[in-house]
Amino acid sequence: MPLEPLRFAVLGAVRVFRGDAELELGGPQERAFLALLLVGAGRPVAVSEIVDVLWGAAPPRSAVNVVRRHVGSLRRLLEPGLAARAEGRWLVRDAGGYRLVTDGDSSDLLRFRALCEEGRRIADRSPAQALELLTEALSLWRGPLAVGIPAQARAHPAFEAVDRELPAAVRQAADAALRAGRPDVVLADLRQAAARHPLDEPLQAGLLLALAAVGQRSEALAAYEAVRARLAEELGIDPGAVLRDARDTVLHGVPETAVGSSSGESSGAVSDGAGADGSLTDPAPAHAPAPGPPAPSALPPPAQLPHGIEVFTGRDVELDEAFALSGADGSGPGTVVISAIGGMAGVGKTTLAVHWAHRVADRFPDGQLYVNLRGFDPSGAVLDPGEAVRGFLGALGVPPERVPHGVDAQAALYRSVLAGRRVLVVLDNARDVEQVRPLLPGSPGCLTIVTSRDELAGLVAAHGAHSLVLRPFDAVQARAFLVRRLGAERVAAEPRAADEISELCAGLPLALACVAARAAGHPHFPLAAVAAELREAHGSLDAFVRSDASVDVGTVFSWSSRAVSAAAARLFRLLALHPGPDLSLPAAAALAGLPVRRARPLLAELTGLHLVTEHGPGRYAFHDLLRAHAGELVHERHTEADRAAALNRLHHHYLHTVHTADRLLAPNADPLPPPPAPEGVHPEPLADDDRALAWLTAEHAVLLAVVETAAASGQPVQERLACQLAWSLEPFFDRRGHWHDGLAVQRTALDAARRLADPALEARGLRGLARVEGRLGLHSRSVPRLERALELFTELGDDTGRAHTHRSLGWECDQRGDLPGALRHNRFALGLFRTLGDRAAQASVLNSVGWYHAQLGEYRRALTHCFEALTMLQELGDRYGQAATWDSIAYAHHHLGRHPHALLGYRNALALLRDQGVPYVEADILVRVGDTHLATGDHDGARTAWQQALVLLRSLNHPDAERVETLLNARDGHAGAV
Repeated sequence: MPLEPLRFAVLGAVRVFRGDAELELGGPQERAFLALLLVGAGRPVAVSEIVDVLWGAAPPRSAVNVVRRHVGSLRRLLEPGLAARAEGRWLVRDAGGYRLVTDGDSSDLLRFRALCEEGRRIADRSPAQALELLTEALSLWRGPLAVGIPAQARAHPAFEAVDRELPAAVRQAADAALRAGRPDVVLADLRQAAARHPLDEPLQAGLLLALAAVGQRSEALAAYEAVRARLAEELGIDPGAVLRDARDTVLHGVPETAVGSSSGESSGAVSDGAGADGSLTDPAPAHAPAPGPPAPSALPPPAQLPHGIEVFTGRDVELDEAFALSGADGSGPGTVVISAIGGMAGVGKTTLAVHWAHRVADRFPDGQLYVNLRGFDPSGAVLDPGEAVRGFLGALGVPPERVPHGVDAQAALYRSVLAGRRVLVVLDNARDVEQVRPLLPGSPGCLTIVTSRDELAGLVAAHGAHSLVLRPFDAVQARAFLVRRLGAERVAAEPRAADEISELCAGLPLALACVAARAAGHPHFPLAAVAAELREAHGSLDAFVRSDASVDVGTVFSWSSRAVSAAAARLFRLLALHPGPDLSLPAAAALAGLPVRRARPLLAELTGLHLVTEHGPGRYAFHDLLRAHAGELVHERHTEADRAAALNRLHHHYLHTVHTADRLLAPNADPLPPPPAPEGVHPEPLADDDRALAWLTAEHAVLLAVVETAAASGQPVQERLACQLAWSLEPFFDRRGHWHDGLAVQRTALDAARRLADPALEARGLRGLARVEGRLGLHSRSVPRLERALELFTELGDDTGRAHTHRSLGWECDQRGDLPGALRHNRFALGLFRTLGDRAAQASVLNSVGWYHAQLGEYRRALTHCFEALTMLQELGDRYGQAATWDSIAYAHHHLGRHPHALLGYRNALALLRDQGVPYVEADILVRVGDTHLATGDHDGARTAWQQALVLLRSLNHPDAERVETLLNARDGHAGAV
């Protein structure tokens, strides 16, 4: 015989009925478990959330196992005879948690919500019918929510969120009752709700209007005076506009319209306004000009070409051909491939490409893009085409949040941005056609110059590229090269020695440049002596030996490296271990285990002989030919232990410096402290967050390479270091919007953590990857990872990890529109941080809690939390956090009708953000500044603020610019109509 249907109740006592018979639910903890599933209302409830409700901040280590026992007991209660470990139909496993399968027929909460929604839907056209539905909804409440569960569980935000639905429904019913002329129907519910929520001004306003409508005007005015006195006593404020309007209506007669906004707006500010230092200040006048910095100009066209060489010579024929290809008006072929014969390196491809690009740059007014694709880098660190195209999109003004996921989509956006523009693109040192293809513009008007050791025949065949082949210098070109570097008189005095040097260098410009630098540094040395030294030197660089000559080019580099001091030669060899495209002086010092002051003159020696190039201020790089030579030497002359120690010093240099930057950018985060730095490591000093951002920006590509290298080392210590480095980079990637790079390093970190089989590292890895997946909109991946991370942190007893993961889950709730869920997770995080005594994290999450209260229309509670956060943030010196909190405060003041205070808050936020390099956040606040000016009737102030926001958004090529344009156009149209 089939069982009778089940009915679940939570709007009052927690009860379950089968037919007319009530089931025995067990003790308070079992009832709390069921109540949480019921307020979840058909959504999966994570195991970690169940643990939070049942035990709060101090769960036992067996908590997860106890939850599983509760699950089994409830399944057997709902479905007697269910086989052991069977799931059944009512309580199912879903998304890493548990979901109770209910609907409007079986759940009183879902029935209540359905009736309220239908009432809202028809309220305008049929208030009487809406009133009938809403009174039926209110009748489902048989007392306070979830009676019979422990007070600790009842205080959880999941229950508080449902609690707030009752006064909202009462306000909605009062509105319908007044419209339908039936205020008496809801008066009892209004009295009861107003008594429970004495500071809810819209609710109190509804009571006033209903009392007046049934002829109880004196009671209505007395109720107003009682609320006014309570607001003054408890909050030190006067009633807000909603309540004052209701009083005025009572004084002038029975109302003819509805209660007003049912959004939950409540008057009440914690303070009349505070300055940036937390002191009380006078609010700004309503007609004050829009705050913020002067509107900046749009981003200039990119100009990324490296410096050209002043002594360029020897390529007249090739340059003439190049100019002919580009045409006088730039109308030549769209792609030119500069390749070398026989895989030759050091023949001058980059030098020619850059020189040519500088000569024709003026024909491309929309900018020049340059990237070193590192196609033949001896370290194997070939640049991913996705990373390259994202770099170009950033240079062209596309904000990171607009960059889609996947290389194909990114390349399509890149081509769209270039459409109709005249841009010069230089793709240096390409490995193959597949690396180049995503970076090619899709429309005429652009010129792309590609250099490669490969002839890239596929580009010629499929894309109409023109091939320009470079060969080594012949004798005439080589002598002209030496004349340009050493002077005509010196070369003419020893022509045979000059020719021998050219021959020994195999006509390669790079080798000739090294020898010329040595000779120029010793102007009294005969060229014959230089040639003799070169002839007697020995080297090995088999990969770069010319196929048509017996000369070993490595000999030239061996000879050059012998011309420097022993310490400089050691540094030259160790530099080959660096995985990045370039490095700084402090990084070079760490490799060598030297103080910076001792490494500086050694790098000067190497740059003086062209063994290393200083391509930018304080940034050094190898030609890949020289890197390969140094790589051979470091393996020949240094033991494996020496090389491992040098890399360990380098990795610690980056880890300790990134850790310092992380603490400056995100003082509320929970990074793992790095292990002690080995001797010889001197992390770079970073005085403030500005210096931290500047350093991280300069080292961006290097840090990506270091994470990959350390993770791939196969050494547990280095793999752990890769994890720590990746997690410490999170605030930088998030602040700058480099989420695709963040995705790559977080995947690497999670893989390394799993190889180490360390649950604590795996939990952090899951959370780190989930956060960046969420930023990229990959929520189907991010939420299960966060829920699993929360389970691991709970099992480990890591309350800090739990708290930060709750914050991340709160953000995920926000993204899907679940504001009560976002508030619930942040409030739980706040409780944990308070227990832990983590003031920086408390301050940050207090603002988040305040923001979500404001989003839910609870502006008084929002201000309470935000001002508490602001005081702490000012004590901590967290400027970014202060700016975010002032924004929240201003938003709440705006919705309370306190517009001068809102303008003051926005002004303080913008002042703090001005030098932090976050233009999108500034623009977002300026839009709200305009909204506030508009609310005061200051149309000029609104227009000024929106125009400033529009300039910023256009400079970012951000889609929100369209919304601001719509605001401006609407204002202009309104002004014209007037």
